[in-house]
Amino acid sequence: MITVMKFGGTSVGSAEALKRVANIIAQKEGEKVVVVSAMSGITNFLVNVAENPQLNLDTVVDQFAEKHLMTAAQLFEGDTYEEFRTEFDSRLEKFKKAVSADRNDPYYVDALTSQGERFSSLMLAYVLRDMGEKSVAITSEDAGIYAVGAPTSGSADLLITASGMTMKVKPLLAMGVIPIVTGFYGINSEGRPLTFGRGGSDYSAAVVANAIDADMLEIWTDVDGFMSADPRIIPDAIKIDEMNFGEAAELAYFGAKVLHPRTIEPVRLKHIPLKVKNSFKPDEPGTLIHHLRKSKNALLKSVAAKTDLSIITISSAEIAYRPAMVARIIDKIAEINVIIYSISTSLSTVAFLVHNNDVKLTLRQLNGLSGGDIERIDVKNNVALICAVGDNLLDKCGVSGDIFSAVKDAEANVEMISEGASDVSLNFVVPMSKVVDVVRTLHEKYIGEAE
Repeated sequence: MITVMKFGGTSVGSAEALKRVANIIAQKEGEKVVVVSAMSGITNFLVNVAENPQLNLDTVVDQFAEKHLMTAAQLFEGDTYEEFRTEFDSRLEKFKKAVSADRNDPYYVDALTSQGERFSSLMLAYVLRDMGEKSVAITSEDAGIYAVGAPTSGSADLLITASGMTMKVKPLLAMGVIPIVTGFYGINSEGRPLTFGRGGSDYSAAVVANAIDADMLEIWTDVDGFMSADPRIIPDAIKIDEMNFGEAAELAYFGAKVLHPRTIEPVRLKHIPLKVKNSFKPDEPGTLIHHLRKSKNALLKSVAAKTDLSIITISSAEIAYRPAMVARIIDKIAEINVIIYSISTSLSTVAFLVHNNDVKLTLRQLNGLSGGDIERIDVKNNVALICAVGDNLLDKCGVSGDIFSAVKDAEANVEMISEGASDVSLNFVVPMSKVVDVVRTLHEKYIGEAE
């Protein structure tokens, strides 16, 4: 049995955490490949360096090295530390080159922000070796993770990656070696690092699982699994034991911060089950995600919310009969990589749901449309998207009525609706001031009572 195990930043964020993770890995039976994030705080540190060219680069290198070496000093001694330090110094020279490279290079940010994983993977490999395990730190370059796309927003080419990992990683498994692979990035056709977006190490792990035809993907994080709602809003929210790929993808995309939403697709394609587990509570069963559907008495399984959004409404005569114009509008927004969370149309309007921070940029872009086709653009700020998730919602008679009855009980107005695009979720927009009330009411009526 082959298991891919991914550990996030908090799971490898200290000497104690690294030892805990190494024990989890060592106790896992069968062949295993491990994918790691950077130590907690490191990627944010590197993003800050990328955004502030006035920082002293020598100081940056010293701070980066000190963070890792302080942790290493708590983990290793004697010959083990000396061997680690030799490899560490070699990687640090490459880090210095990445920091001091040309900032006008379109891949500068990718090369810099992907550095953290190269050092967390090295430390974890040495912790395992110090325990008597055969382990090696392997970068995405050496593992054969192939990426395509624009800088800072890459995607893996699954077929080419599968070919590369078959040659470079599977032989290590056959020799009883545990590869510790860098998450968060791949290598493009020019041999340049290309990152998968923030939180992209989850996606990296799913890509690895797909490439080596793993039997299981385990995402180890600092929570027990998917919950029926955000525990900060619903203190008595319950952990979800099982869910299908569609439900998990919807929740991840629309607000649940348990899993990066892109993680699902690579494993769904090959029906590889995914388990979310807590590295600080390894005996907890977590949440199992698979392709099978499991019936449940409750109308809903979970309620998530994505906050701080705005509705941009574009008015133009009979826009519904002018698909080319709608396409131009979407293309304009796509040019600036603004995420559209929902779209709604009528005869003379099309409305887009975007993050508050993207409103000004989107308006500037839309104002650049030629031909005077747009009559008016209106913005409604500070709304939230509620994602109500349940199995086969489209097949259940009266679901919308039940859910919007609860919204009425919460004394909230529905500003926008998306239904039918997914058979496992109903999404709608409410004012930010009412999001907590709506989530609480839905959870109390359609999740809490059914347990």
